Amino acid sequence: MAYMSQKGYDKLVAELQHMESVDRPAASAAIAEARDKGDLSENAEYDAAKEWQGKLETKIALLKKTIMEAKIIDTAHLDASTVQILSTVELQNVKTNMKMKYRIVSDTEANLREGKISVGTPIAQGLLGKKVGDVAEIKVPAGLLQLKITNITFEE
Repeated sequence: MAYMSQKGYDKLVAELQHMESVDRPAASAAIAEARDKGDLSENAEYDAAKEWQGKLETKIALLKKTIMEAKIIDTAHLDASTVQILSTVELQNVKTNMKMKYRIVSDTEANLREGKISVGTPIAQGLLGKKVGDVAEIKVPAGLLQLKITNITFEE
């Protein structure tokens, strides 16, 4: 089961619709075009088109499964006193005083460039259940991180 926001769910549904209505017909057309070129046993274009179609169908199936198992969370009903999924957490590294801000999201919504980290990451796991003022000690490949929680909010 994947917990996600309504916005994240809508994004997945739109991606699925695009794959089914645009990408799937394009893959079929590429196969048909390659097939028209003759001998399939030595046709690299045909092999590439078939491989693309196979990967696309796998992605579609996984996306459908994720959407079917999705559990949409309404952030209006969540308690901002502790860190949980869909929390936006402002942190300060105790050693370097560097400030950072992350939103804890499902695996499918994670995007580090947007400041969204997966609930399954070591940092998110170390923050879950903590309150403002708590210092989370998180083991990462570079060593032990000490992150002080300075604020917890829920935003869309």
